[in-house]
Amino acid sequence: KKVQISSSTAADASHVFVVFGASGDLARKKIYPTLWALYRDSLMPKGTQIFGYARSKMTVSQLREKCVGTVKAKEGEEDLLEQFWATNHYVAGSYDTQRDFELLNQEMAAVEKGQANRLFYLALPPSVFKPVTSMLKAACMSPTGWTRVIVEKPFGKDSASSADLSDHLQKLFSEEQLYRIDHYLGKEMVQNLISLRFGNMIFGPTWNRDSIASVTITFKEPFGTQGRGGYFDEFGIIRDVMQNHLLQILCLAAMEKPVTTSPDDIRNEKVKVLKAIPSLSLASCVLGQY
Repeated sequence: KKVQISSSTAADASHVFVVFGASGDLARKKIYPTLWALYRDSLMPKGTQIFGYARSKMTVSQLREKCVGTVKAKEGEEDLLEQFWATNHYVAGSYDTQRDFELLNQEMAAVEKGQANRLFYLALPPSVFKPVTSMLKAACMSPTGWTRVIVEKPFGKDSASSADLSDHLQKLFSEEQLYRIDHYLGKEMVQNLISLRFGNMIFGPTWNRDSIASVTITFKEPFGTQGRGGYFDEFGIIRDVMQNHLLQILCLAAMEKPVTTSPDDIRNEKVKVLKAIPSLSLASCVLGQY
């Protein structure tokens, strides 16, 4: 099933997908493998060009080398993988210098034709969301097509910075241009929770407090920080996975059946769960460190 980008997209439109933070962990583990899967299965608009942008000075070849363990071709797909990397470009620049964003804009314009649609994926720590989005608005908006901005979690450091970030983004973009996402919800196991609960004749009637004594959500990773020490020093593991990934799983496990499977109805049920949970106190938490 093809992914519908927009009902008003012209047949001859060009599409550019820009990964900010292209040299980072999230890009290597999640974004580039996903872009490759979409490309391999012909789910991307034909002729889509992919741009990586980060502070690190590197080439597409070096980026490909970084992703060698995650972007893999099965037997018979080798030529397709070569074609995928041929659609990739890389631009090095800072996150708060308009001149660098103007150079990115020039690079994008050089490969665009007709209606030019641009999608920007911010695989970045929230501390640079504000300067990056300000620069995008100033220098990189599509002059002829649509512009979309995907903002990754964690969305701020606390409630105040999250509200501040929301206010900042609303001044720059309309709501339909903004996508706030949690990549953990893309995991097949997480997506299956809804059908496991509400489409299953055994679990459906018994998934309640009368039949279940307790629920334990365990998050394990078989690897260390892998170069992310600076990120964790600033944000910490609780902000990184708990108030987004794990709360989302909690909501999916505890929410009532939504009226429909539309995003708004699912979100409404999740919000009801969060409103029903008493605020957590430090006395209720046990923190340990190896």
